[in-house]
Amino acid sequence: MFYEPRNGHGLPHNPFNAIVTPRPIGWISTRGPDGHDNLAPYSFFNAVAYEPPQVMFASTSAKPDRDGTKDSVANIRETGVFCVNIVEHAARDVMNTTSGPWPRQVDEFQKAGIPRASCHMIDATRVANAPAALECRMTQIVTLAGEANFLVIGEVIGVHMRDDCMVDGMFDITSFKPLARCGYRDYAVVEQVFSLKRPGE
Repeated sequence: MFYEPRNGHGLPHNPFNAIVTPRPIGWISTRGPDGHDNLAPYSFFNAVAYEPPQVMFASTSAKPDRDGTKDSVANIRETGVFCVNIVEHAARDVMNTTSGPWPRQVDEFQKAGIPRASCHMIDATRVANAPAALECRMTQIVTLAGEANFLVIGEVIGVHMRDDCMVDGMFDITSFKPLARCGYRDYAVVEQVFSLKRPGE
């Protein structure tokens, strides 16, 4: 099969997200200038550089109460900071609750019963029991083609790692089983890893 996205795919559901998979989930926490905390998952998320460490996430739709975007991007525009919380398999249901189209005044931490902790370097809240959390200073917001598509890039200026996820001095992802987003309504969980040496090593 071949199709041009601009002409449609003719399938019951868009296959694009199922092709580019699995994708890590950035559970983005922000605090608005009014002091309201927000927490929302984004599957267009990844690390993009080592030195300095940088991450990105993309927001691809809008809420009627947020002037052409969502709460996360709106808050970051105003404050310049955000935190990326890593999602473990055990948090799948509360993560899903935070994905709802809640009004801007809703505190997703409270709504989903998620314990919170203060960030160290930025004025924001993080998921207290997340396997890891990355405190970030926004470096740029890029307007992408299409309606309400924004790419947020941030420099990681603080890193939290849960003690039980550290094994022999390494961050062991199998200890918490990270959740990944697939296509449609599907998710995957990482339970097994393997290593490969690069040529010349």
